[in-house]
Amino acid sequence: MKAGLVVDGDYIYEEEKHLTVLKTSLFFANDGFTAYDCKGQLVFRVDSYGPAPRDKAEVVLMDAHGRCLLTVRKKRPSLHHRWEGFLGERSEGQKPVFSVKRSSIIGRCGMTVEVFSTPGEEYQIEGNFGQRCCTIFNVAKESVAEIKRKVDASTNVVLGKDVFLLSLKPGFDGAFAMGLVLVLDQINGDDHVENGEPEMSPTAED
Repeated sequence: MKAGLVVDGDYIYEEEKHLTVLKTSLFFANDGFTAYDCKGQLVFRVDSYGPAPRDKAEVVLMDAHGRCLLTVRKKRPSLHHRWEGFLGERSEGQKPVFSVKRSSIIGRCGMTVEVFSTPGEEYQIEGNFGQRCCTIFNVAKESVAEIKRKVDASTNVVLGKDVFLLSLKPGFDGAFAMGLVLVLDQINGDDHVENGEPEMSPTAED
């Protein structure tokens, strides 16, 4: 398996790729995320946050046509906020292709990503997703993807946190990267609840 390929080879690019990710309404059905390329073409969408019967601790990433690419699911019980990723729409007994967990149970810190399909393939996520400032590193400490604030090119104004950039280095699976964004968003929502800062958030658990 090619390094960086975890979910779908269609989303591995030969040149650096910048996706604009929009976190949509938190208050209506079909909210979640949409991701667009530089031409404004829809690449990914997530609309499973609405008042559907789906488990709140399970989120599905789809392509522009609604095909399910990846399901991320919270593993319980877990001291490290462990999440797992499953190809397609998860079914009972299916084995995950990767897991994400906190590097430590103490305080806010980095995340460790383990890829099961390729022994020894591991990534570290460092930074603050709540501020939309994160970097994903491979085992060689090379940056393979970045999450950062988006700046309006015409006004040079930094946009709100609901619009941000996902920058992909050549050879890194964009669907995998987007799956990690979903996990980070869920964990960030959990942090607000655990720290006594409840807010109108799709990730707050009942």
